[in-house]
Amino acid sequence: MPRIKKGITKHRRHKKVLAMTKGHRATSHSLYRRAHESMLHSLSYAYNHRRERKGDMRRLWISRINAASRAHGIPYNQFMSGLKKSSININRKLLADMAVRDTDSFARLVQIGQTA
Repeated sequence: MPRIKKGITKHRRHKKVLAMTKGHRATSHSLYRRAHESMLHSLSYAYNHRRERKGDMRRLWISRINAASRAHGIPYNQFMSGLKKSSININRKLLADMAVRDTDSFARLVQIGQTA
């Protein structure tokens, strides 16, 4: 069986890791071992923060809805409760978008939420 050297494969793998850590500081972008550690950390942070972003967006939508509904004289929790009681199922993303872009229809929803 012929002897197989890993030179090309190893070189390509190292180049790929060093390319992924291009903007990192100090030796984290130039020395392979440090770069590999840095790459693993950065990939795990990216994975975790993609999940965190969902919660961040939800918090943003809730604060926008709260601000808009308080401007119409009703706090967020009473507004959402009123919408549920009047069986209006609109998600927070759409409500926040309406609060920012379409204030007239949002005002109508606030009226419905207050009466329920």
